[in-house]
Parts: sequence; C-alpha cells; structure tokens
Amino acid sequence: MIHIPSLAIGAGIASVVIIIIFVILDTNNHQDELALIPTPKIQGSDHPKITIDTLMKNGSPILGNENAPVTLIEFGDYQCFYCNKFFHSTEESIVKNYIDSGKVKMIFKDYTIIGKDSVTAANAAHCANEQNSFWKYHDILYNNWNGENTGWASSENLLKFASDAGLNNDEFSKCVIASKYSSIVTNSNQDAKDLGLTGTPGFFIIGPDKNVTKIGGAQPYDVFERIFNSELK
Repeated sequence: MIHIPSLAIGAGIASVVIIIIFVILDTNNHQDELALIPTPKIQGSDHPKITIDTLMKNGSPILGNENAPVTLIEFGDYQCFYCNKFFHSTEESIVKNYIDSGKVKMIFKDYTIIGKDSVTAANAAHCANEQNSFWKYHDILYNNWNGENTGWASSENLLKFASDAGLNNDEFSKCVIASKYSSIVTNSNQDAKDLGLTGTPGFFIIGPDKNVTKIGGAQPYDVFERIFNSELK
C-alpha cells in the first residue's frame, strides 16, 4: 500500500514502536481499506521506547466514560490553525455521536510548537483542571482563537478566559504565574516527538484490541467515523 501524506498539518509515525501495532490510514482516499502494519522491534538504545503510556500519560483528564472501548488521543497546540479547524468542524460531532454515548473517550495532549503563548495556554488549561474545568477552558481557548502568535493567548487574556469559565481567579493566576504544569507540557511534547509527530494536530485511536490508528492533520468527520465504527464492530 502506498503511504500518502496527510491533507493538513500532520506527521508520519515513527517506526520504533515496540509493543503496539499501527494501522496506517491513507487519508487521500477515504475508501481505501485499513491495513495492519506490524512494526519491527528495535535493538539498542538509540530509539525511544514507545508504550501505551506514551499515548495516555501527560495529558488532559478523560472526556467521556473512562470505560469506553475506544480512545481518541489528540496532540494539539491551542494556537494551531488546523487544531482550531478540527475543533470547530469535527470535534463537536465526535462528542455528540461517540463520546456522549459512551463509545469513545478522548484525551488531549500538548504539542506546543508555534510560540510561547502556546506553552502558556497549555499550562493554563492544566491550571483550570485544578478546578475541574480543563475541558471547559479548552473549549473557551478554541472559541477565542484568533490566529497564530497574534497575542490572543496572552497572559492577560488567559486570566479573562478563566473569569469566563467561572474559575477562582486568584488560584488560577497563582498557578499560571508559577508555570505549575510546565513539566507535564514538556513531557507531552517529548511524547509527541517520540511518536514521530512533526506537526499538529495529530491523532491516535486505540481500539479495544489495543491496536492503534494514526491520523495526521485535521481530517473530516467521516474519517474518524469510519475508524470508530470499524473498531466498535
């Protein structure tokens, strides 16, 4: 099978996976069948060891039922044009049709590659999680998106967004100023690099059998729908 690059910003998956099997999706032809591609075991210490924790840890709280059989992981940057496009054109339908019904759960992981405000916004979302509002704040960030490195995700605006989310501003502000979750953001970035990502958004879908499907870029809803339905059979 010829491997075609994604339609939007995305990246190829590293061929160093040790314990999981990747399903490669040709995103330029939505009718192609999925093909299981076993990845070789790598000897030596020059390559990172990829485990399920590389996908699941250093991310957001789970959106949806934690016992859902399928897991969707997004690596994103709050300033990213295509991440914003995915949020507004695709994510709502995934939540409505698969997450709210208990079929799929979702985790968001940071890959802050655009600028310093990307890092600050990522830390702020984790600070919001201290008040059980990660996903609410995540949504507010994308609903206020206004380009890349334009200042919309400045520290001042992040505090305003916290007020919009109904957060305790004093607690939130202390957390943001201290960059309390910088290590989580840094570790998530490293996970993305270990997985071979070079752009955002990047997605991984883990099925009930622990096989993993990689999707590069802000693909349309029907791409996700087809994979979800295949995994849920």
